[in-house]
Amino acid sequence: MAFCWFLTWPNLDVAAEHQPLETLIAAESTMFEIELQNISKSYGSITVLTGLNLAFEAGRFSVVLGSPVSGKSVLMRLIMGLESPDTGKILFRGRDVTHEPAGLRNFGYVPQSFALYPHYRVFDNIAYPLALAKKDKNRTREQVHKVASKLKIEQLLQKFPAQLSGGEKQCVALARGMIKHSSVFILDDPLVGLDFKLREQLFVDLRDMLSEVEGSVIYTTSDPLETLALADRVFVLDDKRVIESSPIDEVYDVPRQLRTLQLVGVPAANMVSGQLIGRVCQTPFGQCEIEVGAETADPIPVQVGFRPEAIRLAEETLSPLSAEGKVLLREDLGAETLLYFESASSRLVAYWSNREAAPVSGGRFKFSIDPGSLHVFDGITGKRLNASSDLDTVPTENPTQTGTYPGAMTDDSTPGPQAEIRTLPIPERSAALRKRSDSQR
Repeated sequence: MAFCWFLTWPNLDVAAEHQPLETLIAAESTMFEIELQNISKSYGSITVLTGLNLAFEAGRFSVVLGSPVSGKSVLMRLIMGLESPDTGKILFRGRDVTHEPAGLRNFGYVPQSFALYPHYRVFDNIAYPLALAKKDKNRTREQVHKVASKLKIEQLLQKFPAQLSGGEKQCVALARGMIKHSSVFILDDPLVGLDFKLREQLFVDLRDMLSEVEGSVIYTTSDPLETLALADRVFVLDDKRVIESSPIDEVYDVPRQLRTLQLVGVPAANMVSGQLIGRVCQTPFGQCEIEVGAETADPIPVQVGFRPEAIRLAEETLSPLSAEGKVLLREDLGAETLLYFESASSRLVAYWSNREAAPVSGGRFKFSIDPGSLHVFDGITGKRLNASSDLDTVPTENPTQTGTYPGAMTDDSTPGPQAEIRTLPIPERSAALRKRSDSQR
């Protein structure tokens, strides 16, 4: 998709020395398909969005992730032109379209509700945007069958909406929204309410169909699984504004905001309270040293997060972050098990490979946490404090033990050898969702 875009617009680097500054600035702004500048929206005394600034890159699959009632649908309606902002501007390829009606913007749109015409057959519902634009009937028929084939609903074309299931209606709504020839497609939580198996299949069908679209996709959801499966870039919407926007792998691996860590991940990351003194982070499971931007002598309250794959099973606990846990619940997922357990008055979750025996419910086991996987946030502002995930550790317990943990510092301040620790493998399912194949992109 991005390749086609660069065929349309000049190479700014090559031509820069031959163009006036004003021309370069205008051309550079068109590298963003949609830009929102200082957007605010209220309904009476209720403020939904405030001071919102974001830009969607051309040719990207952008996902706006936020909890329910965070303002995602309002944001999409503003981009579509179905509503107007109270303040701010909306730009399309550098052109101000803030007060331009939806019909002139010509964006493809799939709303949360099916919004199908009950007196039209499925074929006519899908073809409606093309019929409205007075497109050639033969071309329209060809396009309808093509998109219906992609979504596997060709057998439904002669049915009426009342004869369809909820999942089938959603597929028809998707087909109608994607059939229009446009450079921008807006999908407002299109898979909400569908059963898991149907959503899982639509992940593949939707990605496959959109890979052939020469345009930008803006997709909203409150589901982190959809975000991990589909997104190129994520915009995290929280507290009436976008708190973080980065490529999906960066958001998952190095979240800059506490809310981002809480929202992105399946299952959600573990969170415990602690404190930071200088570079030493103290947790209920021990303490370790982290890289911080600025050290302070006074203790700082922090929130410490770590994902389920960071928890390791240790026969001999050598980690500076280690404890004993009591199993509360086992959730068998086939190749792996989610292990819900309690330790140090905190409820945690870890992955367990089914290739080895797992602790039984009510049983106790020893575990450790990879210090390099910690995400440390200011307990008040929620901003990330540790500079990176490549952290050195300072063992503080059991100083007489002969083994050392990976990255631990020995007496001569050199990294110690690898400890004998069995790890809970990162599930292939999670890795596959975050590292999608090139063919899906």
